[in-house]
Amino acid sequence: MDYQGPPKWLDRFLTFYCKKSKLEDLQGDLWEFYDRNLEKKGRRWANVIYFIDVLKFMRIYTVQKPKLIKRMNFIALFNNYVKTSLRSIARNRLFSGINVIGLAFSMSVCLLMIAFISEVLRYDTFHENKERIFRVTSTYGDANNSMELASVPQPLLEELKKYPQIKHIAHFRRNFSPDAFLETGEVFQLKGNYATEGYFDVFSFPTLEGDVKGVLDIPYQLVVTESTAKKMFNDVSAVNQIIKIKDKNYTIKAVVEDPPKHSHIKFDFIASYITHINQVKEKYPDYESTWTNMWMYHTFVLLQEGQTETDFANILTEISDRRNADLSNKVVGLYPQNIVDIVPGKEYSNEPGIVMDLDVLVIVSLLTLVVILTASFNYMNLSIAKSLRRAKEIGIRKVVGATRGQVFFQFIIEAVIISLIALIVAFGVFVVIKPQFLNLNDGIQTITDLEFNFSQALLFICFALIIGIVSGFLPAFLLSKLKAMLVLKDYTKVKLFSIVSFRKVLIVLQFTISLAFIISSTIIYQQYRYAMSYDLGFETENILNINTGSNEKSDQLTQLIEQIPEVKMISKSAMISSVGSIYTLNLKYKDPLDSVHAYHNDVDVNYIENLGHKLIAGSNFPERANTENQLHAIVNEALLKRFKMGTPSEAIGETITVEGSPVQIIGVVEDFMYTKIEGGIKPVIFRNAERYSYLNVKVESTDIMATFDKLEKAWKEVDDIHAFTAEFYDDRIERAYGEYIMMFKIVSFLSVLAVSISILGLLGMAVYTTETRIKEISIRKVLGATEKSLVYLLSRGFLWMIGIAAIIAVPLTYLFFNEVFFSGYENHIEVGPLELLLGVLILFGIGFLVIGWQTLQAARSNPADTLRNE
Repeated sequence: MDYQGPPKWLDRFLTFYCKKSKLEDLQGDLWEFYDRNLEKKGRRWANVIYFIDVLKFMRIYTVQKPKLIKRMNFIALFNNYVKTSLRSIARNRLFSGINVIGLAFSMSVCLLMIAFISEVLRYDTFHENKERIFRVTSTYGDANNSMELASVPQPLLEELKKYPQIKHIAHFRRNFSPDAFLETGEVFQLKGNYATEGYFDVFSFPTLEGDVKGVLDIPYQLVVTESTAKKMFNDVSAVNQIIKIKDKNYTIKAVVEDPPKHSHIKFDFIASYITHINQVKEKYPDYESTWTNMWMYHTFVLLQEGQTETDFANILTEISDRRNADLSNKVVGLYPQNIVDIVPGKEYSNEPGIVMDLDVLVIVSLLTLVVILTASFNYMNLSIAKSLRRAKEIGIRKVVGATRGQVFFQFIIEAVIISLIALIVAFGVFVVIKPQFLNLNDGIQTITDLEFNFSQALLFICFALIIGIVSGFLPAFLLSKLKAMLVLKDYTKVKLFSIVSFRKVLIVLQFTISLAFIISSTIIYQQYRYAMSYDLGFETENILNINTGSNEKSDQLTQLIEQIPEVKMISKSAMISSVGSIYTLNLKYKDPLDSVHAYHNDVDVNYIENLGHKLIAGSNFPERANTENQLHAIVNEALLKRFKMGTPSEAIGETITVEGSPVQIIGVVEDFMYTKIEGGIKPVIFRNAERYSYLNVKVESTDIMATFDKLEKAWKEVDDIHAFTAEFYDDRIERAYGEYIMMFKIVSFLSVLAVSISILGLLGMAVYTTETRIKEISIRKVLGATEKSLVYLLSRGFLWMIGIAAIIAVPLTYLFFNEVFFSGYENHIEVGPLELLLGVLILFGIGFLVIGWQTLQAARSNPADTLRNE
């Protein structure tokens, strides 16, 4: 019969209660006794004796502790760690204060970015089937010049209908912003889009009243949002109400929820797309078939289940290849983009809604990360510097039984506690700086309001825990590996892989970052001043631009304004030059295959004189505007150079083709800045087509506010519905370069923060150095050393580190701005010694004051007080 051994259930019981360290030996002995009894007394008695032995060895030294007791022991141990950490923090008030303040201010900026990023990442995530919703983006141009657009060709709608892989299509024309007249006579300004039937199948805007099905297939029908319905009709149902838009009656057929805060597309109403098509086809019969009609239209699709982005990209490539074959020298590219990648994402021209450039978000996040790293370096530096003071504590802990893991955990707990204390302070700072952040730029408030919520609170706490662990990891690792016997025998001989050198590396890195921030803020501010003082090539002083939009009474308004004594001259234009707003037309000269996208502006006969453009050849537009003026053009010198037309005089009378129509050059103006200065001088064409959006009013007044009131009064006489919108040209230019001010404020704030944190760390290190070298200082004083020589002795090492930081930071910052930041700029400042050395001098000055003050205190100490106790 095969040997079976003792009963298995008794073995399992023994395994259950016995400590793992005792089990192997005890079980081996019992099995040996069992074999003897089995041989002498038989299986029954052997089993009984084995049973008694198993019970007999249930003693204190063999039984495992219950899990509850283990958990209680861990809780007690954790409480001990917390108490010990709090005592250590209290004993080292200066170092703890430096760490808390440094972490708190850097964490406040991180909290700001966490709140901002968490809110931005929520955009468009509310749509059902968001993973299958894609926007179509496009490119338009040739091999040398191509534009990236959020808009698409108008005929794309019919092309996409041919593919069964697409479940629904939302195709719309943006910027339908009419005045809506009610039967009561009330007038409301609305903003919306013309859209196809699939709009509410692709997007998840729930219906509250009526039915959206079929509404957008019928002319002159509308879907309005809940807030729009309430604004116009109060508590009365909006369904089947009639409103008049441009002398046409529109019927409201449904009410939907307002687009959520985190929707990049906003609207007051959606009108049926067929309404728009019927209106434009009356004037342009070929409107729906023109593939390059791609400036105002947008397409989103919902793919069938199982279809991927790659499948959709292949469809778009097939369509663009087929339709591009009909184009002469231009190419239209089509590309998919998932809806959740729009905000944040790449910024395109002709965006239909809110955008947030992903690159900007990444850059600001990296800058914020750099700041929090400098605070973490402070903690590491000061903790390592204090390591010898705590060496005996670690040795005693290990002698009484503490493991390396327990010592490691002790220091991690301490770092986390400091981080959590810093979080409380940081949240207070966050509340203070949040309004300043929201007011940095008008666009920020359209994207986020940084409303605090429970999910953000959890993110903040998790962030503080991570910072505590990251900051405390290296000190905890180094301190926990100390040998107990070596520490207790002679702790002065403790070496932690060249800690001193490592600390110096951290200090140099801190000051390199701080110096890079200071230099960057100086360069950005100088670039802003350069932009504001740049010679644009025309006059902007005392020019007030009044936005007339599509106001049909602009001629009447002009007559009223001319009667105001302070008004010296009035001109009209479609665009405001040099502020970033652009409109381009396709121009050709003699070679039909050679074309250029030239910047275009419709202006009246007074514009050239009013804005001080220098006419260097030819003449201005005729005094009386007529349809023939559209066949005349005034161009700049850059256009002549582009088409090699010769001198300005030789170009007069030449004919160019503008969007397929012949236009004669009647004048040439000196080159001027049409775009922002970064873009440089480009080909520009002026025409007199009477499509104006602005009155350019030149005023001379000693009381600008009174003059402004007169202008507003004249506006209200003509139009009491729309708000009077006017802005001085110089103010508009300043706003156009507001991104520099925003960048300057952000980088300057981070500079102050980084420098403050670095100086705090430097102060802590200076205090520690002087404390540990106080005996040396006293002996040197007894031997005749002067205070000046002692200050130099103690400061020299720190100043050398700042010098090394300058050697690293200056060339790196210079290369960054010259090779990266300004790489695409046609006009920018030359980064010179002033911008580079100013930051170095500031940092050296602050550093010397901090180090000098602390070392002078030590140098002035009485050596008798120090040496008496030695």
